[in-house]
Amino acid sequence: MLPETSSWTEHDALSESNAEPDQPALHRVSVIVPCRNESRYIRGFLDGLLHQDLRSIEMEVLIVDGMSIDGTRNVLHEFAGRHRSIRVLDNPERIAAAGLNRAIREARGEIILRMDVHTEYALNYVRSCVEVLDETNAENVGGAARTRAAGYLAQAIAYGFHSSFATGGAKFRDPRYEGEVTSVPYGCWRKSTLEFLGLFDGELVRGQDDELNCRIISCGGRIWQSRKIVSWYRPRTTPPALFRQFFQNGFWKVAVIRRLGRPPSMRNLVPAFSLMLGVLLPLGAAGASLGGMTGGRNLLLSAWLALAAAYVALSLTESVSVAKRNGWIFLPILPVIFATYQLAYGLGFLAGIFVRPATSGRPNSVRKVLTPMAK
Repeated sequence: MLPETSSWTEHDALSESNAEPDQPALHRVSVIVPCRNESRYIRGFLDGLLHQDLRSIEMEVLIVDGMSIDGTRNVLHEFAGRHRSIRVLDNPERIAAAGLNRAIREARGEIILRMDVHTEYALNYVRSCVEVLDETNAENVGGAARTRAAGYLAQAIAYGFHSSFATGGAKFRDPRYEGEVTSVPYGCWRKSTLEFLGLFDGELVRGQDDELNCRIISCGGRIWQSRKIVSWYRPRTTPPALFRQFFQNGFWKVAVIRRLGRPPSMRNLVPAFSLMLGVLLPLGAAGASLGGMTGGRNLLLSAWLALAAAYVALSLTESVSVAKRNGWIFLPILPVIFATYQLAYGLGFLAGIFVRPATSGRPNSVRKVLTPMAK
């Protein structure tokens, strides 16, 4: 545990923390939050955070704003003016990893807890993270990526998010699972752990959490998912928005793989590999036909048809399974949602192979286009 710093005073603790005045603080927690142009959600997020059931925890909140232009900064400064525990930091790079690193360096707590504006949190979320960190002695802890969606398309997208067929079956998408995992949403660490690791990779627009978690595991550390830690993520609400998100996810996954020298999981390669087969097999058949190789053409076409039939069968089977649990009204749209997840990720991954978004820390135009915080 890090030694106490003289800069933390009793005025820095939230008066709304519900801590009993005669009970000493057991932990000092710094909540770090990257955001940009979140005027629709920031007030509700901060209200919810200020009502966390902290008990003996002292909490400060560091909001790292990516130079918002929609009124978010006005709300942030309003809250910071009323609550001395809230600090607003600038993130001129408009990249989440860079902002997170700035907040970590400024943090006064011995525990760092990341949160996201687009997520709703149980009232005991902060306390549960701290308790699980103590109980497990893991290097990073978190809860499952539960979803909360309203509307037909948003609900269908949420069902796809939890489908192993659509998104690969990572354990952090399963609310029932508790135990060691390779990644958790957001994260809660001791500050000393992050300092030892060298913080987040500031060049990664997406995937910085995966890259950091891989370094934790490579150093012999553990990442723990607990059912006690509860939050609800708001998924995208339209297929085009979902496509943009997962295209970026696939694109930046390649950058993570380059950093690590290996994929975090083999499932990361499946969408791009399947997409390549789906394109190369008919192209090969056309080439064989032009070359007069009828046998080769038939073989390649047969392989392509078998691949397509297998995909359609798997998609329909999963769609029926999900619709049976959640409502038959979703059956027509689910195959489209599944394909959007997979096609977007696969195309983004292939784009990332051929286009490097940054070299030697110098961002190029591709990086700027694919920076999700630059709305």
